[in-house]
Amino acid sequence: MANIKMISIQEADGPLKMIYDRIQLSRGGVANILAVHSLSPLALKAHLHLYQTLIFDPSPLSRRERELIAVAVSTSNQCEYCITHHKEHLRRLGLSEEEINAAGDDHHRLSAREQAILSFAKQLTLSPGKTEREMNALRSIGLTDREILDLTLVTAYFNFVNRIALGLGVELEDDYKTTCEPDFLFTS
Repeated sequence: MANIKMISIQEADGPLKMIYDRIQLSRGGVANILAVHSLSPLALKAHLHLYQTLIFDPSPLSRRERELIAVAVSTSNQCEYCITHHKEHLRRLGLSEEEINAAGDDHHRLSAREQAILSFAKQLTLSPGKTEREMNALRSIGLTDREILDLTLVTAYFNFVNRIALGLGVELEDDYKTTCEPDFLFTS
């Protein structure tokens, strides 16, 4: 499961049980990337709030674009856990396998806007201080400062999550598809 103790759904009590119950209700199960936070329910709750805000709340970036960013960043970081989860999210959003695979490496099969977004996300992931060319490309195709901010936040979020998954050895759960429901509404 991971290289640290994770409190199972059956063992959970108090605030952790309440959080797990809400996750199961909205997502169909508790993914290991969330369960790895179980020793710190406050961190889990904060993580869920950030995830909700960046991935599901209103944004000038589409949900498709945000999930494409997840796959592109996770591919750059070689995080199989997140690649697998977010490719499933893209399938549920109706993308073809060709489009899904393009998010990882072959961006030219996507729209010009998506190519520019993913190029920036990859550059920010691999060389964060060297994004001027990609930033200029975003501006040249008309992205607003708000869109660039959201792009940067989503990219940073997936770098954060990839490091949790990779650093703690989080393994893909056998039933991961049950935790990939298309909507997520976790409010505080």
